[in-house]
Amino acid sequence: MDLLTRTLEKIKPLDKDAMAQAQKRQDDLTKPAGSLGRLEEVSIQVAGIQRKAKPEIKNKAMITMAADHGVVDEKIGNWPREVTAQMVENFLNGGAGINVLARQAGARIVFVDMGVASDLKPNKQLIVKKVGYGTKNMCQGPVMTGEQAVQAIEAGIEIVIGEANKGLDIVGTGDMGIGNTTASSAVFAVLSGKTVEEVTGRGTGLNDEQLNHKIDVIKRALKLNKPNPTRPLEVLAKVGGFEIGGLAGVMLGAAAQHIPVVIDGFISGAAALVATALSPQLKDYIIAAHCSAEAGHAAMLKSMGLKPLLNLEMRLGEGTGAALGIIIAEAAVRTLNEMATFAEAGVSEGE
Repeated sequence: MDLLTRTLEKIKPLDKDAMAQAQKRQDDLTKPAGSLGRLEEVSIQVAGIQRKAKPEIKNKAMITMAADHGVVDEKIGNWPREVTAQMVENFLNGGAGINVLARQAGARIVFVDMGVASDLKPNKQLIVKKVGYGTKNMCQGPVMTGEQAVQAIEAGIEIVIGEANKGLDIVGTGDMGIGNTTASSAVFAVLSGKTVEEVTGRGTGLNDEQLNHKIDVIKRALKLNKPNPTRPLEVLAKVGGFEIGGLAGVMLGAAAQHIPVVIDGFISGAAALVATALSPQLKDYIIAAHCSAEAGHAAMLKSMGLKPLLNLEMRLGEGTGAALGIIIAEAAVRTLNEMATFAEAGVSEGE
């Protein structure tokens, strides 16, 4: 708990002077004011986060965390639990969507075992922070202890500290875990006060009957566990997931070190809900990469005041959307830094 407490204390408001200088440079660049739209907004946000009038994005990392969920025992999806471990092996072999898009973004990938239900083969690309062999079934009680919730978050903080020591200008978040949309829907329902029906989607492609069953499972879990929405650690412990906690820690740890965080889809969004409940200031450090096709994700982002950069109807997870978001963030910063001003280019300014 000490690491989490110290991290929360380090999260400060963005640097307004750096943002003002970045805004002035944007206004002086050889273009109509505001003509680069969201790119201008992102560049100014990154300036405030990094506390530099001319921020830079060179060292990029994707952190993808994997864990299993006990609620899979309720038959809430189409895929068996074993797929989590199998997909992590695919990540490590370079064959998944996140591998392709992270390469395109020029980002190194960090894969973390937060709670896969089996022991994975040792691999130098894999960091093992296993809190447990999957969470417990939320329909039978809390999915983890309060101590495990803190352990998961602090593991995420430790991961991002390690990456920052190697050089890190921006970080993206991703996930892997069969059953994790169920946990994320439960977290969102509690922290937003919305109905389970409003926040629950089809995950990996459920039909109507399966969706209704998934909604019923979440309702039963919330009725049994009664998580307190004013206590985010309790919500994580009762209906969350090890990778959700780990990703929340990545976000908090990055903000404490003035590093912008590009979040992926619904599961990263659930982690952001937990993290921003712990530190409301964190919201200013987050860039929402995209709005996924998962029902409830748009409302989730809106509840945090986050505006997604893209809407490509993606719902893969893994961090694929975040990798694309890193590409856009880098483009935003490069236009701020590399475009000429009117004075530099000798171009007449508009009236």
